[in-house]
Amino acid sequence: MYNIFSINSRRKNSWRLFIIAAIFAFTALKPTISSAHQTPNTLIFLDASPNRVALELQIPLSELELAFGNNISKNPETLIERLGPQLKEYLRAHIHAYLKKTVPWEVEIEALRMDKGKYIENGMDYWEVIANVVIIPQAGENTRKFMLNYDVIMHQVINHAALVSVRSDWETGNLNPTADAMVISRNMKDNVIYPLEINLQQGSWFKGFKSMLMLGMKHIKEGTDHLLFLIMLLLPATLLINGKRWGKFGGTKYSILKLLKIVTSFTIGHSVTLLIGALGWLRLPAQPVEILIAFSILVSAVHAIRPIFPGREMYVAAGFGLIHGLAFASILANLKLGAGTMALSILGFNLGIEIMQLFVVLITIPWLILLSLTPVYKYVRTGGAVMSGIVAIAWIAERATETPNFISAFVNKVAEQAHWAIVILAILSLLSILLKGRISPPAQLNTKS
Repeated sequence: MYNIFSINSRRKNSWRLFIIAAIFAFTALKPTISSAHQTPNTLIFLDASPNRVALELQIPLSELELAFGNNISKNPETLIERLGPQLKEYLRAHIHAYLKKTVPWEVEIEALRMDKGKYIENGMDYWEVIANVVIIPQAGENTRKFMLNYDVIMHQVINHAALVSVRSDWETGNLNPTADAMVISRNMKDNVIYPLEINLQQGSWFKGFKSMLMLGMKHIKEGTDHLLFLIMLLLPATLLINGKRWGKFGGTKYSILKLLKIVTSFTIGHSVTLLIGALGWLRLPAQPVEILIAFSILVSAVHAIRPIFPGREMYVAAGFGLIHGLAFASILANLKLGAGTMALSILGFNLGIEIMQLFVVLITIPWLILLSLTPVYKYVRTGGAVMSGIVAIAWIAERATETPNFISAFVNKVAEQAHWAIVILAILSLLSILLKGRISPPAQLNTKS
């Protein structure tokens, strides 16, 4: 087991794979090292959950052709269309799992696709087949311990190897790739490809649920764009409308009710699409979703400067919440969970989102209400909205062109110190009230809004 393999990108990690392959060639292939040539290896990423194990295979096309034949390196773009069923049958014949050898587990090849990239070391192009495989244990058996009998390619190509890494383990709450890689290869001494024993740490449904709750909290904590959208909607929520401008403070009761409506609407919106997206009922490409999220911040920032949808904030929050929910859903969808585990994960993840969201609201809103009582709030609201609008435009440009810019890079660094913004807001609120602020009486609630 080599401890230098950790993440799931062949492009980013190809230099690590080169080192692993070199170690493997020197140790496992030492008797024939003078005649063996360096070859790319298959990467296998394992996502374990209570009732199934998902495998993602990244198979180099040049190596697959040596075992599968059919001149598959010619026109690789159309390979799946031409030979998809045959490829699935080939993989199914060479991937087996079991706890008892006489009682094999079910193996299903869910999907195949092609991927093209460049090796970092030499800049050469490569093609690979990405296969999504699901392994389902027999009744009464679980996924914590089993044998993986895998000999794709290596049944014909003796110096090929498969590097196996546990990418996520739901029951232990481990949602990050392990630092270890296990190697499946031909034993040159015995001329046998031995099955790989998968032996995962003991976990539980509670640990899995807890990890989902913590993941939801972490996602909001680190999700600057989600928080910025919500805060922009909350900024003017304490104010009444005066013509086509924001007016005076509407009163504590008015403010709290309006804030609750906005937060609840956003929660309903993102909960709906989190559910349908995580269950696979609706999938959108990540790029347009991320662009729309940035656009939602821009719209809410403009509204914070001058009302463009007065009295309809809750509908806007719900509508854009649907978009934000799709981004949340992609996180769970990538875990490759079964239906029951996914349902529990959706519940835990959404609870985590709401807990962190509520925490942010509770530590922000009191200071916004206090500032709303003073003339200073106009400048805080306008300044915050202008800066957020600029950030939103920078994010739209970055996500549309897939090219980072200095504004988004700066925001990413500053976001790590976001807690200081709350401290500054609190100090400013207290100073405005105690030293400079002139408390304005609440406006009459029968004022048109």
